[in-house]
Amino acid sequence: MVEGEAIPCGATTSEPATAFPPEGDFPMKTWFITGASRGLGAEIADRALRAGDNVVATARDPSALSSRFGERANLLAARLDVTQPTEPNAAVQAALGRFGAIDVLVNNAAHGLVGAVEEASAAEIQQLFSVNVLGLLSVTRAVLPSMRARRRGHVINMSSIGGYRGAAGFGVYCATKFAVEGLSEAMRAELAPLGVHVTAVEPGYFRTDFLDPASLRTSAAVIADYAQTAGRIRAQVGALNHRQPGDPAKLGEAILRLANVPEPPVRLPLGDDTVAAISAKHARDREILETWGNLALETGHRQDEI
Repeated sequence: MVEGEAIPCGATTSEPATAFPPEGDFPMKTWFITGASRGLGAEIADRALRAGDNVVATARDPSALSSRFGERANLLAARLDVTQPTEPNAAVQAALGRFGAIDVLVNNAAHGLVGAVEEASAAEIQQLFSVNVLGLLSVTRAVLPSMRARRRGHVINMSSIGGYRGAAGFGVYCATKFAVEGLSEAMRAELAPLGVHVTAVEPGYFRTDFLDPASLRTSAAVIADYAQTAGRIRAQVGALNHRQPGDPAKLGEAILRLANVPEPPVRLPLGDDTVAAISAKHARDREILETWGNLALETGHRQDEI
């Protein structure tokens, strides 16, 4: 693939390595993790459990959580379909009833959609936004009152490199992750005075089941004009499945360390592919300013008109 067409899914960071505490004995926390039965959500839950933390692991099918993690005193496996209006509050109340507080919310539940923007149907678009954006909002609104009351907590929104730059074949998916980035920035500004942190995590291409049909849907419509762009991506995703460069276990460790940083960043890119894509976008943005900067500045009022 050429640059700009990499699948946006994926551990290096934009912060100096010294910004993160070394692995060690962290204060005990209670985690609430959506989409925890597989993929990155399961890796994060597993790492938190092995650290001795309390974990509220949620999924549409709680039996999948029991199969994955077994029965543990520090685990609550809870049913949660983020698209159902009443389920986030019910899961949060069960978490508070069991552990008394939620220190870290990880909004991980999400789906992907591959296909050109024009190929995506209204139903496919609505379904993707209902999980990736509206579902995230429902869970966050259910958790925040208890964090605000304690003046303590950390909301970690799992975004993507696709939330930082768009890519052919993933336009609608990227749109949902761009929304997550904007929400994360705004919530960070709103919640910082209340002692609650917010971070958008931007994984690149990690070796999970994200490219399986259960997580990544394909637009039913196919338009021949997009064969060399979105169509090429559509044809390649299967061959790339489970060959991604990122290590999910290392991502789980990175999230554990992130949750124990006194002043976490608003964004955390994970994966060398993410770092490369961000650097490339910065370079393109500099070129835009150099080429079009004068026109941009001409649109303001002259000083004698102010």
